[in-house]
Amino acid sequence: MDGLLNWGIDVVLWFQQFSPGLDLPFKALTFMGDEAFYLLAMPLVYWSIDRRTGARLFILLLFSAYFNAVAKVIADQPRPFNYDPRVKPLGHAGGGGMPSGHTQNAVVIWGYLAMRYHKLIGWLIAGFLMIGIPLSRIYLGVHFPTDLVGGYLLGAVILILFLWLVPRLEHWLVQKGFAWQIALSVVLPILLIFLNPTGNRYVLSMIAALMGVSTGFVLERRSVRFSSHGPLWKRTIRYLLGVFILFGLWGGLRIALSTLEPTALFRFIRYGLVGLWGGIGAPWLFVRLKLAEVE
Repeated sequence: MDGLLNWGIDVVLWFQQFSPGLDLPFKALTFMGDEAFYLLAMPLVYWSIDRRTGARLFILLLFSAYFNAVAKVIADQPRPFNYDPRVKPLGHAGGGGMPSGHTQNAVVIWGYLAMRYHKLIGWLIAGFLMIGIPLSRIYLGVHFPTDLVGGYLLGAVILILFLWLVPRLEHWLVQKGFAWQIALSVVLPILLIFLNPTGNRYVLSMIAALMGVSTGFVLERRSVRFSSHGPLWKRTIRYLLGVFILFGLWGGLRIALSTLEPTALFRFIRYGLVGLWGGIGAPWLFVRLKLAEVE
């Protein structure tokens, strides 16, 4: 293992010889795999482009993030800048490095979108990002090449399973009805809490967001049934309004609940409420303000 890590350090140092000249483009690429980017992008799809695709992307991303965080805890592999002082930490990263979450999420999100729409331009964009985002992590000194391989493999497995399972699960849930849908939205995340090997706070956040957003999706279909279509000006206003409130919740609750104990419980509440806002709160408000039609 040390031999692979030492080889990985050589690769990282080769990329970093181009710093600071390429810092800006590589930091821009890595931002497209950050939590803040997905907080901007996922609601855009769900609220203003394609509701069904957006809902699936939310679920896919949260499951991917959960399994990545668990895998990092199990692998417990250092970051390059922790392993060798010659590596410059050009980006912020905490916890273990294997597998790369940016790589894994690039595969599942952009791979899913490319397969969903079957457009050449979509495949080209997806291919570029599935290469560029991972390479940015090497350049920034936060991942070994082997971390990227782990991210590609785990991401591919998750994407394949998602594409095979979700249409069958959706059909089954439609037949079962509202009670089963709500029960699964609550029980499955609770089960994932017990499968969390160390109580990792990032894993807990993903589970809470999953519970909030999946419950929100079920309630939205029962009581709101908003349409993501409509004039461009309405789509734009509802996205800007919704994301403004979303970031207010995300940041405001972080400040308001930061001193309360137990920390894990209030972190769960914070991310759960953010998920609920995305799934049903914002669509309800859009319909009330006549920024969205009812299907």
